[in-house]
Amino acid sequence: MASPLCSTPLVLSFVTTAIVAAIAPTSSVPTEAEALLRTGWWSSNGGNTSGHCTWQGISCNKDGSITRIDRHGAVGSGFLDKLEKLNFSCFPNLVYLDLARFVVNGSIPAQIGALSSLEYLDLSYNYLTGELPRSLGKLTRLKELKLYDNSFEGSIPMDFGNLRSLMSLEMMSCNISGPIPYEIGNLKNLSVLSLTKNKLGGSIPSSLSNLSGLNILYLDSNLLQGPIPHEIGNLKSLQVLSLTKNKLIGSIPSSLSNLSSLSVLHLDSNLLQGPIPHEIGNLKNLQVLSLTKNKLRGSIPSSLSNLSGLSDLYLDSNLLQGPIPREIGNLKLLVLSLSNNRINGSIPPEVFTCPSSTLDLSHNFIEGEIPHGDGNFVYVSNLDLSHNNLTGMIPDSLEGVDMVDLSYNSLIGPIPHYLIDSFGPDSFRGNKHLCGNLPGFSHCPASNKVKIAKTIIPIVGILALLSLGCLLYFRYKAKNNIPESNVTKNGDLFSIWNFDGKIAFQDIIEATEDFDIRYCIGTGGYGSVYRAQLPTGKIVAIKKLHRREAEVPAFDKSFKNEAKMLSEIRHKNIVKLHGFCLHDRCMFLIYEYMARGSLFRVLADDTEAVELDWIKRVKIITDTASALSNLHHDCHPPVVHRDISSNNILLDSNLEACISDFGTARLLDPNSSNQTMLVGTYGYVAPELAYTMVVTEKCDVYSFGVLALETLTGKHPDPRLPLPSNRRVAKDIVFATTIAFACLRWNPKFRPTMKCVSRKRAVADRLQIISVLQLKNHDLYVDGERRIQPRNAEQGGEIHAGSST
Repeated sequence: MASPLCSTPLVLSFVTTAIVAAIAPTSSVPTEAEALLRTGWWSSNGGNTSGHCTWQGISCNKDGSITRIDRHGAVGSGFLDKLEKLNFSCFPNLVYLDLARFVVNGSIPAQIGALSSLEYLDLSYNYLTGELPRSLGKLTRLKELKLYDNSFEGSIPMDFGNLRSLMSLEMMSCNISGPIPYEIGNLKNLSVLSLTKNKLGGSIPSSLSNLSGLNILYLDSNLLQGPIPHEIGNLKSLQVLSLTKNKLIGSIPSSLSNLSSLSVLHLDSNLLQGPIPHEIGNLKNLQVLSLTKNKLRGSIPSSLSNLSGLSDLYLDSNLLQGPIPREIGNLKLLVLSLSNNRINGSIPPEVFTCPSSTLDLSHNFIEGEIPHGDGNFVYVSNLDLSHNNLTGMIPDSLEGVDMVDLSYNSLIGPIPHYLIDSFGPDSFRGNKHLCGNLPGFSHCPASNKVKIAKTIIPIVGILALLSLGCLLYFRYKAKNNIPESNVTKNGDLFSIWNFDGKIAFQDIIEATEDFDIRYCIGTGGYGSVYRAQLPTGKIVAIKKLHRREAEVPAFDKSFKNEAKMLSEIRHKNIVKLHGFCLHDRCMFLIYEYMARGSLFRVLADDTEAVELDWIKRVKIITDTASALSNLHHDCHPPVVHRDISSNNILLDSNLEACISDFGTARLLDPNSSNQTMLVGTYGYVAPELAYTMVVTEKCDVYSFGVLALETLTGKHPDPRLPLPSNRRVAKDIVFATTIAFACLRWNPKFRPTMKCVSRKRAVADRLQIISVLQLKNHDLYVDGERRIQPRNAEQGGEIHAGSST
């Protein structure tokens, strides 16, 4: 029964009602305000009902009647407030109700059916219990219904079939049981249906085939039984189909090949049998195919090579037989997982040299040698060939992999030194004829060539040292014979290694007026940065370093060696280190000057952030990846930046990006490359540093992932760029976001290398436009393996500059 505050007594005549309405046309306003006050959720208003349209989370129409209540994530009057406190019958014009994460409990009252104007309802992430009221079926104008992460009882009411306006039904992790109502097939406007992680049983109703506009269907992690309905092939608009972790039986229906818009297909962890349909090769837009952990038999169909946009292929843990189709190597896969099958034959070279993040062929019956790649290195981050029948020697083409497991094969010969230096004995156990300097392995016998080399090399070395000594002696004499007048007072700082550091010091003191604050353009953890115009007219950036380390013995020598090494790094997206100056008063580094300052500053400025359009943002990400790849893979020894952040990405006058401060931490402490006190910017630091304190290249990879997302989303929650109109640009943005999330994997060994990231740009052409929120909600790991598995289908989250991640 409705509250007396919120309804007109039925005994009033029509005439009386008309008179009351004429005298007080806004008489419903105070009753709505009173209903809000009685919840205690707006207690800060002290009982005053005036101005309720300005209360937090409240919006009204032009007549002053409440149309919107949004308390998403707000704090109620007390922990676990009762949802019944809100008298639903008092809000006839309410269109939008969002109480997600408001920490309410109890059951949803049947009175909610009185909200006849409601179009949006979100009660997610609360402590709601009890059965779902049938009165929800009265909300015939409802377009979005979100109830996920609660603890309901019972099943989905058949009355939900009356919600003909519904476009999105999301009930993930609700504890609901029983069958999926056949009446759900009446919701012809439905675009998203997510019933993931419940206790739904019975079969998948064939009536779902009536949902012709359905884009996303999540029924995974339930107790569904029976076969996959053939009729699902009628859902021509379907983009994501996930039936993972159920008890589905029978074969994969060939009708799925009719789903021409499908980009993600997850059928893993069921009881499916029979062969993989050849017709799957017709799904030209498919990006992810996961059939893991079923009982599929037969061979891998070569038609899968037609899936030109496929990035992730999971066929592991089945009963598949026969060889790996050579045609699979034509795909540009990021992940190929065929482990735990009965695959035989040899590894096709095309598959082995195809760039990917993960190649897992373990636990099969694969024979032959590991392909040598015809001189091409294998661009695989994680390689697992263990538990097969591989023979021959380990090829040199494996150099550069991040994880390798070749254990339990029949490999022979020496373990290459580059693998011994990077991996432990577990990666090679079970190969009784392998040798190398690892625990449990015999030392490799020296060949005649090695013995000869041991005799000749020392002699050649002595002769080389004598020649070098003579050369240095004559160069020293020639240098001392240069007239003193050739040393000018204002020497060129761009050849700082060849002139008097004291003169350089004096030039800098004059250019900055003894480091006056007026010339300071930034301050960081290692020192302050100054803009200096030299007498030659050249402008440089001077980083004046803290001199805490100056008292350490031999510091100057190690500092010079490291600075010299870093100055030789050449890359168009790395700020050039011109040199340094050591003085008893201070020390500083001389860098190339970047006119537009840091990426952080540009993103934080509303005007400049708009100038940084989508194309420039994607280019900043790709250029940064290229620069980090250079530091990690082309420098010897590799240089780990240790503090990648938007403050350390500098922009020139054309908004071209360069990494700055590379190697600064190592300059100040040359022994700190692997372990030291925590260095980095809060929010960018890789999680493993919190407990290992071991710095690796993968720490930079994680920071790059944070930086990439920050570059795309900006610094403010208000969007400042329009959606990209160019399809290629949109694909590049989606690809950059995908790579960013891959770099943010919790386990560092599953992050890609920067070399892998920098070489993946061309793949963008085959990606479809998806939302950031969908990417963010992907389950990247299932049972320790990478998966792209959206956890739910939360709407929104399109890519906007300025929207927070």
